[in-house]
Amino acid sequence: MTKTKSSELAAISDRTLELPESSRLSALVRAIDAAGGRGLIVGGWVRDRLLGIDSKDIDLEVFGLEPEDCEQVLGAFGEVIHVGRAFGVMRVKGFDVDVSLPRYESRGDAGPDDAPRAHGHPELEFAVASRRRDLTINSMAWDPLSGELLDPHAGRHDLERGVLRATDVDHFGDDPLRGLRVAQFVARFGMQPDAELVRLCRAQDLSAVAPERIFDELCKLLMKSDRPSDGLDFLRTSDLIRFLPELESLIDVPQDPEWHPEGDVWTHTLMVVDVAARLRLGGEGDEGEDLALMLGALLHDLGKVHTTRDADGRIRSLGHDQAGGPISEAFLGRMRASKELVRQVVALVQLHLAPFQLDQGGAKPPAYRRLARKLVAASVSMELLERVARADHLGRTTPDAIAGRCDELNRFLVRAGELSAEERRAKDVVLGRHVVARGIAAGPEVGRVLERCREVQDETGWRDAEAILDKVLDVGVEAES
Repeated sequence: MTKTKSSELAAISDRTLELPESSRLSALVRAIDAAGGRGLIVGGWVRDRLLGIDSKDIDLEVFGLEPEDCEQVLGAFGEVIHVGRAFGVMRVKGFDVDVSLPRYESRGDAGPDDAPRAHGHPELEFAVASRRRDLTINSMAWDPLSGELLDPHAGRHDLERGVLRATDVDHFGDDPLRGLRVAQFVARFGMQPDAELVRLCRAQDLSAVAPERIFDELCKLLMKSDRPSDGLDFLRTSDLIRFLPELESLIDVPQDPEWHPEGDVWTHTLMVVDVAARLRLGGEGDEGEDLALMLGALLHDLGKVHTTRDADGRIRSLGHDQAGGPISEAFLGRMRASKELVRQVVALVQLHLAPFQLDQGGAKPPAYRRLARKLVAASVSMELLERVARADHLGRTTPDAIAGRCDELNRFLVRAGELSAEERRAKDVVLGRHVVARGIAAGPEVGRVLERCREVQDETGWRDAEAILDKVLDVGVEAES
């Protein structure tokens, strides 16, 4: 994402707040007006457009109409879908706009996901309704018909001076997740929270918040910012890091100054995620791989917490790559991440040293084939693993890192690229039917033979099933090379 500095805001014309006259949204706003209501675009779209950032997420707040009247207007544009009745949000099928009524939120009747419940009040004025919003920069609205910018809480001024400020001190704590959103905005926009906002965030309790909601905000922090480290640093400043104990445990874990002159594992991790952010692919359809990259970078050194020792005056963390796998798996499991994402990140954590080790050890093709097999099992490519390794290498203050030198990884990519497409897919040449055809009865022995066949396949690169079986079963037939 390309950020626009808040100091540039004054040069941005309000003409950026406009919709094509022919757009479907313009037609909807006019229909709301004809029914006696007023449709305002609110929140993030207004903020982002004022910052010169293209935004696709549009929230439309409809004033002056009862829920059933609003739904009737929407119905003329297609099938109406209630995204969540507890939140009072409606959508027209195939129309990427969230429509809601002005409301206030209360935690008194929060649901099982611990999210605040919304209570619609169509008669509210925007100045009052906007008080429930988290930050002043998210509490602006724009009227597409009149072109008026509604800013009752001076959000534009806060954008101009680069300050994050709570819209309403009394309402900020309505949703305890807001502290994580502040961290996200710190990372995305390079803005700084005022002292009151830091105090409010420090007072928030995330212990009862659904883990997937926490994970969603963490992923946004990692994926939507050029400097995720700023947001993570705010989590530490606000003490919200205590609700992410695996990350908190990285603080003050020492590292050998020869390899990590930048400092402790926490400092190194912040540098690594920033490098990883520059290595995101960022294309349509790349979100899954980019998220695995960012989480792999964030969690890659979790094992150092348990393996770091002072040995003869040198700090060592032997086996931290393997030790980090189960910790990462537990962390992501608690966050209810998908099984595929967990597999990918655990593999990236446990294998993040492999590219350097293979190059420095002068590894031959069999070692690359064995690595490919492990990666395929986790749905990870050689290139994705290399990006995590590169972020790890450059996320420090060694001379090589400062100069951007990564010769070992460049050579690793060349060697990995020399594998054939079949070798990179690591698909078994010998199958169970081949083994059974050799007279071996179905059962455990078939599995043992198949495992030895895989080893021979990776060692030799052979693609002939019968030749591999001959070697494994030692029938004395010379295999092709």
